[in-house]
Amino acid sequence: MNRMKRSAWVLAAGCLAAAALAGPAARAQSPESMLTSEQLEILRSLPPDQRDALIDQLLGSGQDGLARRDRQLQFPETVIPRDPDAAALEQEGLFGEPRFKADDTLLLLLEIREFEGPDPVLPAPPATAAPGEQAAPPVQPPPPQRERIIRTPDELAELKELRERIQGRNPYRLDRLGRLEIPELGQIALAGLTEAQAKQRLSVVTELAGFTIEVIRLPLERTGEEALKPFGYDLFAGIPTTFAPATDIPVPADYVIGPGDQIRVQLYGDVNQSYVLTVGRDGLVNFPELGPIDVSGQTFSQLRADLEQRVARQMIGTQASITVGETRSIRVFVLGEAYRPGSYTVSGLSTITNALFVSGGVTEIGSLRNIQLKRRGTLVSRLDLYDLLLHGDTSDDSRLLPGDVIFIPPVGRTVAVTGEVRRPAIYEVAGETTARQLIELAGGLAPEADPSLVRLERINDQRQRVTLDVDLSREGAPATALVSGDVLRVMSIRTGLENSVLLQGHVHRPGALQYRPGMRLSDAIPSLDELKPRADMHYVLVRRELPPDRLVTAHSADLARALASRGSEADILLQARDRIVVFDSETGRERILAPLFDELRLQSRLDRPMQIVGVGGRVKAPGRYPLEPGMRVSDLIRAGASLQEAAYGGEAELTRHRIVDGEYRQIDLVLVDLGAVLRGDTAADIVLESYDYLNVKEMPQWSRAESVEIVGEVRFPGTYPVKRGETLHSVMQRAGGITDLAFPEGSIYLREDLRQKERDRIEQLAVRLQSDIAVLALQASQENTRATQALTVGQSLLSDLQNAKPVGRLVFDLKQVMASDAGSAWDVVMKDGDRIMVPRRAQEVTVLGEVQTTTSHLYRPDLSRDDYISLSGGTTQKADERRTYVVRADGSVVTSGSQWFGRSVAEIRPGDSIVVPLDAERMRPLPLWIAVTQIIYQMAIAAAAVNSF
Repeated sequence: MNRMKRSAWVLAAGCLAAAALAGPAARAQSPESMLTSEQLEILRSLPPDQRDALIDQLLGSGQDGLARRDRQLQFPETVIPRDPDAAALEQEGLFGEPRFKADDTLLLLLEIREFEGPDPVLPAPPATAAPGEQAAPPVQPPPPQRERIIRTPDELAELKELRERIQGRNPYRLDRLGRLEIPELGQIALAGLTEAQAKQRLSVVTELAGFTIEVIRLPLERTGEEALKPFGYDLFAGIPTTFAPATDIPVPADYVIGPGDQIRVQLYGDVNQSYVLTVGRDGLVNFPELGPIDVSGQTFSQLRADLEQRVARQMIGTQASITVGETRSIRVFVLGEAYRPGSYTVSGLSTITNALFVSGGVTEIGSLRNIQLKRRGTLVSRLDLYDLLLHGDTSDDSRLLPGDVIFIPPVGRTVAVTGEVRRPAIYEVAGETTARQLIELAGGLAPEADPSLVRLERINDQRQRVTLDVDLSREGAPATALVSGDVLRVMSIRTGLENSVLLQGHVHRPGALQYRPGMRLSDAIPSLDELKPRADMHYVLVRRELPPDRLVTAHSADLARALASRGSEADILLQARDRIVVFDSETGRERILAPLFDELRLQSRLDRPMQIVGVGGRVKAPGRYPLEPGMRVSDLIRAGASLQEAAYGGEAELTRHRIVDGEYRQIDLVLVDLGAVLRGDTAADIVLESYDYLNVKEMPQWSRAESVEIVGEVRFPGTYPVKRGETLHSVMQRAGGITDLAFPEGSIYLREDLRQKERDRIEQLAVRLQSDIAVLALQASQENTRATQALTVGQSLLSDLQNAKPVGRLVFDLKQVMASDAGSAWDVVMKDGDRIMVPRRAQEVTVLGEVQTTTSHLYRPDLSRDDYISLSGGTTQKADERRTYVVRADGSVVTSGSQWFGRSVAEIRPGDSIVVPLDAERMRPLPLWIAVTQIIYQMAIAAAAVNSF
């Protein structure tokens, strides 16, 4: 049954149940008259057989509607099945908000109330109006009067302490009766309540009056022993709504013929004719040509032989084929612990299990092993459903006769089995009396079970819970008798690998290897082909546990030496349970070594410090490493993946921590002759102690090769490596100087650290500009026209500033650099990544800013700054003519020039840019904006110059 049908079933059942409880007057009406149109539609959506059965179950039939009739089925085996999950689905909220039930888990959250009075509520939704009418505005209740609660420090501390105690026990779990138990409050029943109702229930507790309460239900699934279910009852869950009609079932030879059965007769020979004969209530069938024949009480085999003999004897030359057609319906009773006990009309071919399915199955307090079939008050047979479930044996599934009673007694002795068994569950035991038999009932032991470690938990005669050890590994061990309520727990074997060696890390085939006495590292890793690419073959770590206290130690080996000289001292001997780790040369090792460090830290103590050392500086894999027995400086360098090419091979520093008289810790500095260590000098190769740290220095004046780039109008453009302290004069000489078309006044010098400084400057100005705009926004909200105009301009400037790209241009004079000596005041010391761009000779002058048309003009010696501005259409109304400035081709800025009758006579050169800034003083308070506009224009000019390359 899918969820939609289940919902319709539950809703319709609830409607009819309410109608059935309304009294005799209501029950005298038809079901349709007692339901609303919506409920009637739900009822009509059900299949006919389910609808009829639902009405029969809830309303009954008879003179006053109270008498209950038998469950007569449309087909002999068409039933409305049991739905065992309906209640659970309702509890989980599929039919509404979820409700608490026994063993549920919840979180209880408390907050100290700060205000007195009810919490504020949301306004009610507007009322809907009838068609053609205007809806009345919703009446909003006045806000509740809430006053702040004044508490003394002692009262506040007491509430905080209570809250911490209650919340510290989260999560809570309801008991079997659905009660929440809090030591400070006692037991509070929450079963059947939603989260909101549980919150209201807890809020009326006096001790919790000072808190705002939040209850959260956790839909946790049970695991382990809590998830154990009684075995076998799932057989009746989820059965289909309709079985095949009984006419499709072969009739066995021992079937007893009775009133209502149909007998099909096929005559062939001299007479060809077919008849369908029905056995009457008197047990007779009217056979044409032969007359009435008494067949009641005969088995099918007897009936067939009798009729075939009669036809052969009385109808010469004619033979008969006898079969049974539709069988009769019989009434039986299913009583006891059935899901729906009562009387049922079933097929005459039905067995005990058929009747159990019709009645919905056995409840969880009913017995599956002692189902009784009674006939006329006499016990006829017993059915053990475990034979059917475990062995597929249906020999005891007896066929039913009219008036039979199937009685399901309460469940007998039950024993739970959990742990490493194939089928953990709660079993009803009948003939099983020992733990070994119970294990067989549970399907046997799982592969990881330890038969020598089985524990039996039971409640003894003194009502005490005790534990008994059961050894199933010995055949001759005395059997332990089972008692109802026992819990048999089968433990698993230890997870650790015995008699094996574990290989892991940067290898192709990690995993466990069989350990053999005398096994060496080369046996575990027979060749370098077992390693993945870039594996470190010179430092392989072996984690080892030493008996008897399982003290963890670490050993390392050079795999390349071990494979080159197998069986030597370099090819270390392995022990059982060793763990071999192969590292990757390119990735860090700290993550892989972290679990080993935790083990070393836990086993350290006052007289045995943590066995760890470290290496840093110019090694390929700096970090911490486990201290090995007899470990030396050379071993630590090997652990750090050897020295880098920049390492100083003359001397290294070893920092050593020493405890002086058990009172304080002293740091000593030991100088190590690294060159002697690398040459194999044992005297210089110092034995390490705990917490030693080796620092390998960098070779003096070692740095990666620096280079600069020169492009444009030079004789030999390209990238040039530079030495330490080399200047631009030297590099330009190496580049052959400039060409005859070069424009040295417009040369561009770009440097990365200057670009980063410009970026930081832009970010700082953007933050300050945003602050100014926020002040203007407040003024604009007061309808200040000037502030509104300034706000628009400020937002535009902020957008331009945020979109500006820093260039990192250094202003310099290339002519003076080349004309002066190397190292002069005009010369520039080069840095790695510098770029020098020498453009071609320029002939244009650019005018930009607050002019009518931003454009470039051909340079003319007779034109002044103001003449070029006039050629661009003049200035706009927002221009600040007094602060007009000129940006030279080399990036320098000329802010003013000589004035003659109000006209500027500043010298204009080819490649210059004339900038007319915005008049920001008219938009006070905006003094910062003058600097912002100047920065934006200068970066735009520099970016345009760079992009020209």
